[in-house]
Amino acid sequence: MLIPISIEDNKINTSDIEISNSTFKDLKLKEEHIEEFLRKNIEVIFSEEESLLIVGQQVNNKEKGRSDLTAIDENGNIVLIEIKRDADDIKNRKEAFEFQAIRYAASYAKIKSPDVLVNKIFSKYIEKHKDEFDLGDLTPAEKGKRIINDFLISNNSLKTFNQKQRIILISSSFDTQTLSAVAWLISNNVDISCFSIMPLKISNQVFLQVDRILPLSSIEDFYVDIEDKEEVEMGKNSTEISRTNLPRIPKLFEWGLLKKGDKLYIRNHDKETSMAEVIDQRFVNYKGNKITYNQWGQDVTGWSSICIYEWAVKLDCDKTLDSLRREKLQEIESKE
Repeated sequence: MLIPISIEDNKINTSDIEISNSTFKDLKLKEEHIEEFLRKNIEVIFSEEESLLIVGQQVNNKEKGRSDLTAIDENGNIVLIEIKRDADDIKNRKEAFEFQAIRYAASYAKIKSPDVLVNKIFSKYIEKHKDEFDLGDLTPAEKGKRIINDFLISNNSLKTFNQKQRIILISSSFDTQTLSAVAWLISNNVDISCFSIMPLKISNQVFLQVDRILPLSSIEDFYVDIEDKEEVEMGKNSTEISRTNLPRIPKLFEWGLLKKGDKLYIRNHDKETSMAEVIDQRFVNYKGNKITYNQWGQDVTGWSSICIYEWAVKLDCDKTLDSLRREKLQEIESKE
């Protein structure tokens, strides 16, 4: 997946098209630049299929370990996000990348309630980035409790808060020992993933090539969009279709389930104030601004990332985009 970015100044220039591979080192970007970009744009990693709330940055534990980014996912799990610029940075660390992350995740396992998370981590994050939060008369702790409770209640995950921890490792490249260790951890049911983010220059614009390295996708992930009888039948024998292999917005346009001018709103929010109008496969008009579906959902909810399919509701039928695509898949299967 290619994503246009500007980590430093958000300026995009155009000239004669020239494509070249690049590195963060070539671009004079350090690990902290990548971390700050991802803090503000974590949806580039999770795309439009996961709701996530960033709650911490550079969190220290009692043994002076320091984690990069901390988040909560829609199931209430605390997510530890560790970032390295490249394989050389991984190798030059005294402590193995994956082991460092495991130590931090173990610290988070001791957080038993949302209030503890707010008091120890989220309130400090809000204080550090208070220009991004509308505090009003609230203290950072009060604001944090409201945000986290709203996120957990909306996702029906208040009762499942932090029952397990997830680890996300992000780098432009990984050394073989790290990948070997992560693969072994995955095989032993540790929830850990590796994502590669590689800069690519096209003219003067920088893109990110984002790929999930581990865990590996299953072959079934490629069946849905290939409407072949044999492959659809193979899908029937599998368990419930996962998010990673469900059709996305371009397919909804192709099927006629979504079109220009359609009105959408975010469920569990006021219809009038959350309403957006579909422009095309990438953008909606929200309050006079042309923004992506994800950005619209994030603006309405205040979350760092959102599974837009589960939260965007089509006004004329009061069904989520996720319900519409699943119904269409069932219709296709019934005809085979």
